[in-house]
Amino acid sequence: MRPKSSAAKPAPKPRVAAKLGNQVRIIGGKWKRTKLKVVDAAGLRPTPDRVRETLFNWLGQDLQGLRCLDAFAGTGALGFEAASRGAAHVTLVEQESQLVEQLKRTQTQLDAQAVSIQRGDGLAALRHAAAGSLHLIFLDPPFASNLWESALTAARKAIAPNGQVYLEAPAAWGAEALGALGWSLHRHLKAGAVHAHVLRPLAAESQATAAMAIAGHAPASPSLAQPAGAQP
Repeated sequence: MRPKSSAAKPAPKPRVAAKLGNQVRIIGGKWKRTKLKVVDAAGLRPTPDRVRETLFNWLGQDLQGLRCLDAFAGTGALGFEAASRGAAHVTLVEQESQLVEQLKRTQTQLDAQAVSIQRGDGLAALRHAAAGSLHLIFLDPPFASNLWESALTAARKAIAPNGQVYLEAPAAWGAEALGALGWSLHRHLKAGAVHAHVLRPLAAESQATAAMAIAGHAPASPSLAQPAGAQP
């Protein structure tokens, strides 16, 4: 069973206030401990420091040469963290204009030359990415949007054979549901209301086997996802 949002429609665009009272900090790399301002916006949910620290322990501290896409950038914390750790190029995609302006201010603050910022739809950016062109994709859509399956489908084409996807969701994704979309579950962590997953692409024959398995058996509950590695 695929995790489903309780809302049938995508969340409305957040109403962004002028206040910049919140902050996130970069965990590691050349900008380690740098604090970044965050626009106060309804529904904006920066990935917690603890989750980002664990994520980059999983992904590796050195991302030299990797091409990355943060499809629902929000604060940009994930994408700037990747750039801090040496990623060759990071594209941040965000729809909300005031969030985009803050991302640009952060880019200037850091002199982040490996980062590009696009105002637009994250799904469209994934669908237009060249096949196999990305080594690391961050998928953290609004929790009320129910965009996970569409995003995972689009990301499967864009990811390199040895690439990885970070998926953040309000419920755990099980191995069978992921397998039917072409992904294997590598890591999983629950922190409060957040389920963090690291996914790797399945080979075509493995994906076909997974699709046959899910068609022939009762789907597993999302709460029974089995992580491929122990939590730190």
